[in-house]
Amino acid sequence: MTEEERARRSAEAMWATDAASQWLGLRLIDVGPGRAVMEMTVQDHHLNGHGICHGGFIFTLADSAFAFACNSHNRIAVAQHNSITYLSPGQPGEILRAEAVEVALTGRSGLTDVTVTGGDGRKVALFRGASRQISGQHFEEDA
Repeated sequence: MTEEERARRSAEAMWATDAASQWLGLRLIDVGPGRAVMEMTVQDHHLNGHGICHGGFIFTLADSAFAFACNSHNRIAVAQHNSITYLSPGQPGEILRAEAVEVALTGRSGLTDVTVTGGDGRKVALFRGASRQISGQHFEEDA
């Protein structure tokens, strides 16, 4: 099995039970070894009292992309620590795109950076997530 196939199959298994991401309207656009791309269209129910995308939804978009990237090796990985810096607001009707790239994986510990961009390509947020692989797989692999 190629690394690309492993990442795709891991993502399919995760997506099948990821009710939160689906309920929020997130879309998994692309996945590969140590990387993932997700998008979300900012809808009225994503807006805060200022009429811009609530930071919690931007964080969730980035966190979900992070999850698919760090779980792409068919080993269950969970978040240890995440941080986000907001750079510009998400606007109503805009498609936000989160691109996650694993920057380090040593043993069971990983570090993944996620850049969230707006429809015009501007940076909306920068997210960094630390992950830890625990026991289990997303699907059975032949030895």
